[in-house]
Amino acid sequence: MFAARHTLWMGLVVLVLFGFTAAPAHAQGKAKGKDKHYAVSSDKAVRVSRAVLIEQGYYVVRVERVGATQVIYFRRGNNGRGKGKGPLQRMVIRTVRDRVFFEEAEPSVLVNIDIKLKL
Repeated sequence: MFAARHTLWMGLVVLVLFGFTAAPAHAQGKAKGKDKHYAVSSDKAVRVSRAVLIEQGYYVVRVERVGATQVIYFRRGNNGRGKGKGPLQRMVIRTVRDRVFFEEAEPSVLVNIDIKLKL
């Protein structure tokens, strides 16, 4: 009797543990592959992006137009410490059907761009 009750209890514990691990995880945020998009002109998107990058201490090296996309090349400044400049980074602004998509953007920069474009 004791052995049957013990195995039944262990089976129930295992079933509950599997139930918790198989439950879907909610509120995990957005998927990594999703890009932000806005209904603004690409020129305004570039202007706002340049302004935000400069406000956050980045140097905008150049802006290139490649077809319908614009690529902003920037690097981190030395922040007054005299340690040189950071590596060259890029942000791609792609226009598709009067929507502007930001790709390869720093998350902290993208938050401020989001705020300025919604104003």
